[in-house]
Order: sequence, then structure tokens, then C-alpha cells
Amino acid sequence: MRIFWLIGASLGAVASAQAQQVADADRHDAMSADIVVTAPFNRDRADLLSGVSVLQGEALTREIRSTIGETLARQAGVSSTAFGPNASRPILRGFQGERIRVLTDGIGSFDVSNTSVDHAVVVNPQLAERIEVLRGPAALLYGSSAVGGVVNVLDARIPRRMPEEEVHLDVVGTYASAAEERSGGVVLDVPLTPKLVAHVDGSYFKSDDLDIGGFVLSRPLRAQALASSEPAVRDLAALRGTLPNSAARTFNYAGGLSFIDDGGTLGFAVSQYDSLYGVPARYDLTSGDFESVRLDVKQTRVDARASVELGDGLFEKLNGRFGFADYEHSEIDPEGAIGTTFLNKSFEGRLELVQNRRGAWRGASGIQYLSRDFNAIGDEAFIPKNLTEQFGVFTLQEFDFGALKAEAGGRFERTGISTNLNEFRGMPNAFDRRFSAYSGSVGASYGLAPGVRIGINLSHTERAPSAEELLANGPHAGTQSFEIGDRSFGKEKSNGAEVVLRAKGEGYSFEASAYYNRFKDYIYEVQTGAIEDDLPVFQFLSGRARYYGAEVQGQLTVAEFGEVAFGVDALADYVDAKLLDGGGRVPRIPPFRVLGGVTLSSDQGELRIEAEHAGRQNKVSAFETATGDYTLVNASLTARPFDGHPHVTVALVASNLFDVDARRHASFLKDFAPLPGRDVRVSLRLVY
Repeated sequence: MRIFWLIGASLGAVASAQAQQVADADRHDAMSADIVVTAPFNRDRADLLSGVSVLQGEALTREIRSTIGETLARQAGVSSTAFGPNASRPILRGFQGERIRVLTDGIGSFDVSNTSVDHAVVVNPQLAERIEVLRGPAALLYGSSAVGGVVNVLDARIPRRMPEEEVHLDVVGTYASAAEERSGGVVLDVPLTPKLVAHVDGSYFKSDDLDIGGFVLSRPLRAQALASSEPAVRDLAALRGTLPNSAARTFNYAGGLSFIDDGGTLGFAVSQYDSLYGVPARYDLTSGDFESVRLDVKQTRVDARASVELGDGLFEKLNGRFGFADYEHSEIDPEGAIGTTFLNKSFEGRLELVQNRRGAWRGASGIQYLSRDFNAIGDEAFIPKNLTEQFGVFTLQEFDFGALKAEAGGRFERTGISTNLNEFRGMPNAFDRRFSAYSGSVGASYGLAPGVRIGINLSHTERAPSAEELLANGPHAGTQSFEIGDRSFGKEKSNGAEVVLRAKGEGYSFEASAYYNRFKDYIYEVQTGAIEDDLPVFQFLSGRARYYGAEVQGQLTVAEFGEVAFGVDALADYVDAKLLDGGGRVPRIPPFRVLGGVTLSSDQGELRIEAEHAGRQNKVSAFETATGDYTLVNASLTARPFDGHPHVTVALVASNLFDVDARRHASFLKDFAPLPGRDVRVSLRLVY
């Protein structure tokens, strides 16, 4: 099987010690990438019983793109929805949408990116200090909708520590050639008293239409266009070099205040996000018609975080995290008229009690509440106004017996979804349902040798259907479909197993995981063949499904020449997903992918060259087309050019050096919007 070839090939390609320790010198909160904070208490990466990625320091600077999806797309087990350069959500192990949670410091992003792939995630990678990706059941601490995993973006908007300086300043500026991108960000922390610190940040991003490495239309669609008798359709085949309607402008600013004391911390932040971006068109190859829609997005958000030290009793500390956001976006046609407006008011709160370690035992338990008040107004509002409320109780318990370590976790969640409209699109609309979901996992790991540990995790998860899956009934412009939900859906259930092997020693590290998930009442969409509002009808159905796959990544220091280290690294991932009730393949599953690089690093900087190959994906559903393979070659140079000033960093990143026409299979727009062509990116960062 290909999955075993993947493991074997990547074992042979095991690779690179990159200069992350140098990168961390630029961070006041420098924390080892071996520590994972996306849990009620900090955990050693070696002990986690599921796949994990940590991006920080210079590696984060090198990978940052305009969206969180593309920023993470080169991590193991991660792809992206790639709906043009401005709306890209992460895909973890083939899961997306309702099965992935994107968090800001442990709290939801409070946008409507789960509703449609053309809706951007309101998370600014440019201001991130650290990004953690948890794949598998460990993510269930953050909700049943995280069955596929969690992306947690950590920033400094609510300060966690007192600056050592009178003023702490962090400034970054970037220019990128593919879209004439101009962006910059400023972070300022000022201690007002010995225990009170103020924070201000702001960022700006502007880009033109994106340069691409070939034609706008994929080869099959270009052939179809050339065969048309309509001149307007034949003209579409000649579009190349630039992706129309892909420009963007975004600004984001925030202010925060924290009280920091030996007994705990208390802080809050207020932020504003404002973005206007174009959505690449899906062309009608019968008439040549298309729409160039822009989205005007605004969000006002309030966040708070508290931590109280409880002493030496049963509990070590009490953590609280709360957030509220008022979100709105309007979809604007080329004439400037507003077609549809999406409104969303969300609140989320978590309280966690962290236990003091008692011998081999430690753990944490908590409660979580989420409220989402959603409305869509306009001709293309495909779901009615609705309210989702969710209450969860969770626990994670860990036991350390030396060579043998064990853990168990559980979550109970009560979800209510209701509408308050009497009718929607001329049909009765009264709806009020409640779901009780139970999820849990148990696992153990064993130390085979110093630095080498193998583990297994078994899990059962349950997820309530989303409002979109239950209530959809209308035209959905983002996916060019007329979507119909099913109000009778029950809970989606799955049972899974994951095996993890990790090894780390002087000059090397290695991680491999293989997983299997089997679903009952798995919710998916199929094309019925009917047409409504000139759009193909897609119906939500439920049935059995199974996912399996593997991820492998490694780093190796090959040689050292004085202060210069030569390293190699590689990663590979593969996922296979199938509907088991005669439904064929799960749509939009990323293909097999392998990425490898070589690195020269020293205290003065890092030089890296890498190549990424994505295989052809021909395991497709009935309404998909196959996607060809591609290979991208990238290079980067990061330098600290000024002696005595290690906090001045210059980065030069060249992506897709050979200007390849590359398309992500998981993208709804893959036949209309390829990935960026050759892009040269220059960044300057100053920390004072």
C-alpha cells in the first residue's frame, strides 16, 4: 500500500536541524518548539499521542503568507482550501470546515469562514508569535467541531509578562513581488507600573492582482473553452499570467492592558479588523459569463484572559479565557451594489482548573460555553437566521510512570440550534433541536530508549451537525451551488486509532504517525443532478465513511563546519477517505505530498533550499475532476547582518522559483485559480 511506501521513503529521507534556537533569540517569550501550550497545561511534545506542528521564530517569518491556510500549508498533515490568495482555511488530515477549529489564543476566530470557502478567516498571521497545530483527538478539548484538529494562533495582544525594557518595540515590513504586496506591522509594549503593562499593535496589508505561473483555466477547462462556438468563452482560454479580481487591502489594530503579579494575571484587549478583497471568478463555459465579487469584512472583538495561582492544594491554578466579537461582511458586485450581507455575533468562554502534580498524576478539567448568533440578508442568503449555543465539560488526566506514560480525556457537550423566523424562502422555518455529544480518548506511550517513545491512542468522538448542514436551502455563490440541508440529521460519530513514534537526540529528530477513523452518520454533500436558480443542487446526506493516513517528518544535522551547521529535513503525508455506502470518494482530499530541504545555519543566519512535490489526485468523487501533480522549488535566506544587533533580521524568500502552474486539489477554485507563480519576498524585522 502507498501508505507504507510513504513511511518507508520518509524514514530513508529523515532530515534537518534548522536554526530555530537562533530564531527564538528574537522573541521575548522564547519557548522551545518541544513545548506545546495548546492544552490546559504546557506539555512536552514527545508525550503527545497525536500529530503536532509548532511554527515560531524564523521558521514562522519564512512561512508567513497573507492567510492562515497558506501560512501552514507546508506543515505535515496540513493543506489549505486555497480559494484565491485572500481566503484560505487550513485543512488537517483531509478535514475542513466544521471539523476544524481555528483559534486565537484558545478562543474561536468568531468569523463565518466555516460557512463558505470564499469567507476569510479573521486571524492575522503577520502578528502571530507562535502557531500550534494539533491533529487528532487531543484537539477535542476545544470542542466537538475540532474532530479533525485545532489551529491555535498565539499573539501578544493580552501581555503575559512584563517587558524588561522601558519600551518594547517589534516592527516588521514586507514586500512580495507576485502580487506587489506591501505589508507592515508594529507591536508596542510599555510597562506603566511594576505590575501593569499596556500593549498596542497595528498592521496593514495591500496587494494587487496575483501573478500566476500559467493560464487561469486548468488544461481540461481550457480545451473545453477552445471548443466552444461562443467567442466570449473562447477568449477565456487566453487568460494567463495574472489572476483577475484577486487584489486585497486589510488593516488591523488593537490595544490591550494586563495586570501581572506573582498571584496571577488579568488582562484584556480590544481589536478591529477591516478587509476588502476580491474573489477570483468561476467562469461559465457555456456563456462566458462571470461575477467579480469583492468582500468587505469588518470585525470588532473584545478578549480577556485571567489566571489565578491557587497554591499547593489539589489545584495549582485557575485559568479563564473569554472573547466576544461583532462580525459583518458584505458581498459587493462590480457595480458596487451589495448582494448579500453576513452578520455574526459570537461569545466564547472557558474556565480551566489545573491540578498540582501528585506523584505520577496531573491533569486539568474545565467548562466551555459558546454562543453564535448568525444571520444572512440578501438574494444569496442560503441559510436562515439562527442561534447556536454550546456548553461543554471536559477533562484531561495524565500519568507518568517513567518509561510508561498514560492519559485519558473526555468531553460532554450539549448543543442547541434554533431559528426565530416563521418562514425562510417561502417555507415554514420553525426549528429548535438539542444534541448531547460524548467524546473520549485513552492512550499510552512507552520509552523504547532515551529520546525514543512510541504510543497509541484510541478515541470515540461525537459531533452535533452544524446549522449549515441542517438548515441550508438556497443559492451559495461561493461554491456555485444550490445547497439543501437535512433537518433530521443526528450526531456524527467516529471511532479512531493513532500510533505515534517520536525520537529526538543530539542533532536529529523524527516523528511518524499513522491513523484510522471510521464514521457513522458522516455528513457530506452530493450533486443530485437537479438545477435551481441556474445552479447545480447539492444535497447534504449522511452515511458511513472511513479515513486513514500517515505523516512523517524528520530533521538531521549532517555536518558542522566551525560555527556553520549543514542540515537536511523532510516530511511526507498521505490521506485516503472513502464513503462506505456506495457514495464513492470523499471530495477534495489532498493528494500524497513530500517536501524536503537542505539548510546552512549559523548565529548570523540561515540559507535554505527546498522542494515540494504533490502527487496527482485521481481518487475523486463523481462531481470532481482529477488534479495533476506539481513540484515547487523554494529558497530562503535569513540574516542578522549587524554585529551587536542580533534583533535586526532580514529575510529573503523566493517561492515557486520555476514559475510552475500548481493547483491544490482541495480547492473549490482549482480549475479557475492556480497557486501564486514566482514570488520574491523581502522582510525586515526589528526588535527593540
